[in-house]
Amino acid sequence: MQHDQAKAAAARAALKHIEPDTIVGIGSGSTVHHFIEALSMQRGHIEGAVATSVETKRRLEAADIPVYDLNSVDGVPVYVDGADEVDPSGACLKGGGGALTQEKIVAAVAERWICIVDESKCVQRLGACPLAIEVIESARSYVARALVVLGMNPVYREGFITDNGHIILDAYDLPVQPLIELEQTLNQITGVVCHGLFAARRADQVIVGHAEGHTHLLLP
Repeated sequence: MQHDQAKAAAARAALKHIEPDTIVGIGSGSTVHHFIEALSMQRGHIEGAVATSVETKRRLEAADIPVYDLNSVDGVPVYVDGADEVDPSGACLKGGGGALTQEKIVAAVAERWICIVDESKCVQRLGACPLAIEVIESARSYVARALVVLGMNPVYREGFITDNGHIILDAYDLPVQPLIELEQTLNQITGVVCHGLFAARRADQVIVGHAEGHTHLLLP
């Protein structure tokens, strides 16, 4: 309950940073669900949204918020999403819900990314949560072996298929090295579609919600 209150506080605070009549990229996960609920109370405030998952699209449509395909819009001025972990620089681990590829695409397109989290998601160093890696199924064993060489412990997420039709390996034991270097190394493993380390494209602003209902800016 306290986490829900903190998530809702961060979601409501994000609305104050959304310009009227814009296209908003909207991520996935429980904190984003609170943002969609808050947005539904002001549905005429924005022109529409770009969704990063089937579930997000369903919730937006249920709230009568227009949903646009990313290829049909000229740009995405702002992107709102949560994170599994966020460090003081705005680097994030994402992908617990499995929508990391579309999230990373929309984050890359967006001019500004507002990350909304409850205080439990703030860490000094990323890595307590596993790193979600979306993988082409036929490359599962190959990618897993490559991750082991990097010092990671990959675990197949059984029974889960992404919206893109791929599998996920959850990699534990993040190596101690510069995050952007690790991101580049992971990008070069054949068979990796995408991964949930957001270091090169990190959040521009982080709004942290607290159970008491107040928020603070980790990044202004």
